[in-house]
Amino acid sequence: MQLLIHAVSHLLVDAVCAAALFGGLAQGDRLAVLIALYSTLAFSTQCLVGLAADRIRSQRIAVAASMVCVALGFALPLSGLLRVILLGLGNSVFHVAAGTVTLRRSAFRAAPLGIFVAPGAIGLTLGTCFPAWGPILTALLVCAAVASLLPHAQTEAPAQPTPASSARSAGQLTAVLLLTAAVAVRAVGGAAVRFPWQTGVWPTLLATFFVFSGKLAGGFLCDRVGPRRAAWCSIPAAALLIAFCGAWMLPSLLGQLALNLTMPITLWLLYRAMPEAPGFAFGVAASALWPGTLAGRYVEMTGPLRWIFLLVCFLFGLWAILYAASRDRESPLHRQEKEEEFQ
Repeated sequence: MQLLIHAVSHLLVDAVCAAALFGGLAQGDRLAVLIALYSTLAFSTQCLVGLAADRIRSQRIAVAASMVCVALGFALPLSGLLRVILLGLGNSVFHVAAGTVTLRRSAFRAAPLGIFVAPGAIGLTLGTCFPAWGPILTALLVCAAVASLLPHAQTEAPAQPTPASSARSAGQLTAVLLLTAAVAVRAVGGAAVRFPWQTGVWPTLLATFFVFSGKLAGGFLCDRVGPRRAAWCSIPAAALLIAFCGAWMLPSLLGQLALNLTMPITLWLLYRAMPEAPGFAFGVAASALWPGTLAGRYVEMTGPLRWIFLLVCFLFGLWAILYAASRDRESPLHRQEKEEEFQ
């Protein structure tokens, strides 16, 4: 039940933030500056919030307080700057706190990650396309904050068993660095892609559904076939469809679905590499998104150069996942799980 509450809350948090930004907050250059500030606060601070979250036993109060913070950021008569600060910091704390709970309760499975992260795509689109729904979404967010404090959602699972030593090998540290870089590089490639067919509300909603479906299915696919096979199933197809077929709707949509399959896989591998630090594992991936997305917006390429750039971005992500998966098989956590299977 707690996972469902947090998944719905994720949708509402992102929807309320988007509705506040696009519901008449500002116009022109001032709006662009406020969106940049919001994105910096919402994404780049998550690694720091994650470090703090790992020192807190229960995230229940932080989750509820962050949702209230976002609701107040929408509802109070604040200046644009103060509104953006409340929204951005509330968004950051919610993602890390609820993400930490999801990881701790996941029993090292990837499916809960997909369930938690996927609704955010829907929320962002709803808030952007229908900002007039902001008051209703805010009221629902307050209800979700109350629901997160109810008795059935209060008790978090005990800390999951991890190997006695928390020291990580050089291979695991390298895996963390590569996965973090892969998130940023993938964001650069994703932001650099232009889809000429995605104009208007309905194509945007359709694209959002495929993004949501990819993130949701990615965790289940990882649990079913493992991260290596899941990466081989998704990334090559995504690279070809997005790089060469971006002008057509159907192959582009399938490419978006395939690409987003890797999001919960990347988060799962980061957590496996540092199981004692779920907050930081979640936060560092999110922090890498914003600089990559920002860089991708300024990438202007056409023809073969654009194709090569996109293929390199996707292939780097594939290599990072394959490397991290191979290091995971050598980790103390993997050996402990294998020993428990034989007991």
